[in-house]
Amino acid sequence: MRISDRRRSSLLLSGDFARSTPAESEYAGRFQDVVCLGSGDPLVLVPGLAGGTRLVMPFARQLAKRFRVFIPAIRGDDNPLSTHRPREIADLSADLQLTLESLGLERPTLLGISFGAAIALEFAAENPGHVGALGVYGGLGRFEASLGSTIARRVLERFPLPKDNGFVNQFFNLLHGGKPEAGPLAEFIVDRCWETDQSVIAQRLALLERFDVSDRLWRIDAPTFVAAGSRDVIARPSEQRELASSIPGASFHLLEGAGHVGFLTHRKELASAFSRFVRTHARSAC
Repeated sequence: MRISDRRRSSLLLSGDFARSTPAESEYAGRFQDVVCLGSGDPLVLVPGLAGGTRLVMPFARQLAKRFRVFIPAIRGDDNPLSTHRPREIADLSADLQLTLESLGLERPTLLGISFGAAIALEFAAENPGHVGALGVYGGLGRFEASLGSTIARRVLERFPLPKDNGFVNQFFNLLHGGKPEAGPLAEFIVDRCWETDQSVIAQRLALLERFDVSDRLWRIDAPTFVAAGSRDVIARPSEQRELASSIPGASFHLLEGAGHVGFLTHRKELASAFSRFVRTHARSAC
């Protein structure tokens, strides 16, 4: 029996082939879910602003061909009504440290995506010597609020929005760097992003507006890989190249034709480039 290309793509996006491992999180006095898959040297993949572990799963499956991948949930993913909301990116970095300790990971490879890149950069700057290698995609050392991001945050804070709102969903075109090709992947991205409560997204945008690690990047002592999509209009390639130049010895990789969600649209290429970097530069990890 033949499976259509569209159906095959849908199946590849839907299954996660993973299991959950509990990791103790002291900030809420409970256990935090960490998705793990693959085998090999440990790699901690920190997801982005919205979509949580499920959005990054197709990329994680590519990485799992080379690494044992751990994907920790970010505070707010599981309980948007929790009163234990972070006040700064540094709080989420502290959560990450607790998770690594709970899993017994002393010097893992750390790869942050977008909002997760901010967490990874904060962690690497404040914990030199605790990261075997660092990867960043779609991240910046400092985010400056734009008119568009400010309007988006205010709307998300004040107005319940339907998931099928065509005007709002135009925002997702920005993630691709242009109007995406209709199909399972574009639908997957929209559906997963809307699984994150809009109040959580708004609160994370506010955290980014206050985030600034630019004056501490010199403290990062792990081999660092900064990758940017050539069509990324959210974290522009020139800004990400500048980020790489500010981190001692960092390498910069341009993903041609990719937007902010290049970790999905170009996941095989990005996973291969990062794996090659780690094989060449990473220190031994436990």
